[in-house]
Parts: sequence; structure tokens; C-alpha cells
Amino acid sequence: VQLQASGGGLVQTGGSLRLSCAASGRTFSSYTVGWFRQAPGNEREFVAAIRSSGTIEYADSVKGRFTISRDYAKNTVVLQMNSLKPEDTAVYYCAARLGSWPVVANKASYDYWGQGTQVTVSS
Repeated sequence: VQLQASGGGLVQTGGSLRLSCAASGRTFSSYTVGWFRQAPGNEREFVAAIRSSGTIEYADSVKGRFTISRDYAKNTVVLQMNSLKPEDTAVYYCAARLGSWPVVANKASYDYWGQGTQVTVSS
């Protein structure tokens, strides 16, 4: 599976961005897809995930502001990010693994990774 993340950019505090993770070669609905982010000097951290079963998990830091969903027609997973804060600035990566499992926040659980897209939130 090849993943392509897109949609990053520069936005002011309080603004919105919509990230997309497109998959080639497989039907995405059978995969759990996660979004992670990495700021300079920090470890890559969990943001959100949608399981193949349909259940969703969010990091506490983004609950109520970010929404993850599937676009079945386009075979993509979308991360809608609202009320962005400067601390959301990072490179955002999507990742995938076939099937579902409990601890989707564990980045070591994923088999496939996209190349990352930069999100910068100015104050």
C-alpha cells in the first residue's frame, strides 16, 4: 500500500485545514488509518485514527477540534482540523495497517506510512 498525505499549509491561529490520506493499490476501508504528527525536536505523536471497524480514537489534545473520517468514493481518509493552535504546528503523517486492533495510538503498530505534509499555524 502506498500512502500519499496532502493538504498541509500555513494558517493563522483559529483557522482550519483539511488533510487527506490517499491509498493506492488497496481498498482503504479494510485498513485502520492513523494520523500522527512530529514537531521539530519531538517524538512522533498520535493524533487520530479510524479503525476498519469504524470506531475512532483521538488524542486528548485534539478532541473537539479535529475530525477523522473516510471518503469511500475517493478511497481516502480525511483529517479535518479546526480551531488550530500554534502547538499544532508539525509534519503530519498518515499510516495504515490491515484490520483493527485496540491500541491504535501505538505508531509501531502500523505497517505503511505516507511521506508527511507540513502544517504551520502562526500566532
